[in-house]
Amino acid sequence: MSKKVRWGVIGAGGIAERRTIPGMLLCDNAELVAVMEINEELAEKCRAKWNCAKAYTNEADLLADPNIDAVYIASPVVHHARQAMAAADAGKHILIEKPLAITAEEGQKVVDYCAAKGVKMAAGLMMRYGAYVQAMKQAVAEGKIGKPVSAYSQFTCWYPDMPGNWRQNKKDGGGGCLMDMGVHCIDLLQYIMGSEVKEVAAFHDTQTFKYEVEDSSTVMLRLENGCQCVVQTNFNIPDEAAKWRVELFGDQGRLLGDNVIGQIDGGELDAMFLGEQGGYNAQQDTNVATGSAIEVEFGNMYTREVASFSDSILNGTPVEVPAQQAVQVQRVMEAAYRSAENGTVEKL
Repeated sequence: MSKKVRWGVIGAGGIAERRTIPGMLLCDNAELVAVMEINEELAEKCRAKWNCAKAYTNEADLLADPNIDAVYIASPVVHHARQAMAAADAGKHILIEKPLAITAEEGQKVVDYCAAKGVKMAAGLMMRYGAYVQAMKQAVAEGKIGKPVSAYSQFTCWYPDMPGNWRQNKKDGGGGCLMDMGVHCIDLLQYIMGSEVKEVAAFHDTQTFKYEVEDSSTVMLRLENGCQCVVQTNFNIPDEAAKWRVELFGDQGRLLGDNVIGQIDGGELDAMFLGEQGGYNAQQDTNVATGSAIEVEFGNMYTREVASFSDSILNGTPVEVPAQQAVQVQRVMEAAYRSAENGTVEKL
């Protein structure tokens, strides 16, 4: 193989056009060879925009291209499983957007199938590559906030009724704001703390819009390390009013990430590392306590994502975001949907 992974993109509009392809083009070890969209005019428009060699209107033709080593799949979720297994049949390595499939069970079958075919597979949970997310993970691993006891994450957008939109259709998207945005929050809390979810309780509603998937979600999680977490996602909060955050509190400090998640690496991180605590303080002077900033170097999360997976393909380094981990997060989400429907606390 050459020093660059030669990429094809299945589903070249949407997030691929806005973020992933521009990030890919900044990689030293990746090259965009072909794009695929079912609409021929759109496919050719994407090819011309990114100045790549080929434009296809079906994945079979793209996957038959001998000049492609790996594919990025960013099509509607309902097509993921079929396209990923076809890519494995063609011997192409796979970076696939979340969720992996409509169900976790189907996603597991895809993971097992691709492993049997000997191709590498990574999930598009690119927010793990955020500079502050990495800093938070390191601080927790070093014990700087002590034992994590409480965490909160919120990720929202304004997503009004759009007839024909696949994300607003349960059959094609699998769910609403939890499936589309909550997946990142759940993944990040587990990733930062290095601990998986063991219990789930949730509320889901469609409060503002008329589509069949939820536009409002609140999920409570208990992790294996004992930390109690809340994840809130919404399709019905105006973008201008949004606060995208990840917050962790431990018995020796805190990490408050404000706008540290999303599609652009940035935001602010307020850290407080206090060490072991003494006796009870009756004054409760919490308002005078201020944290300090942690310095990081921002970059393009999509570039880091593609570069990392390309390195795994070229040099055999471990895949940083194995697709198996996206299946585990989907199991958590499915437990949340069962909880909301049945009024139960679900154990994993």
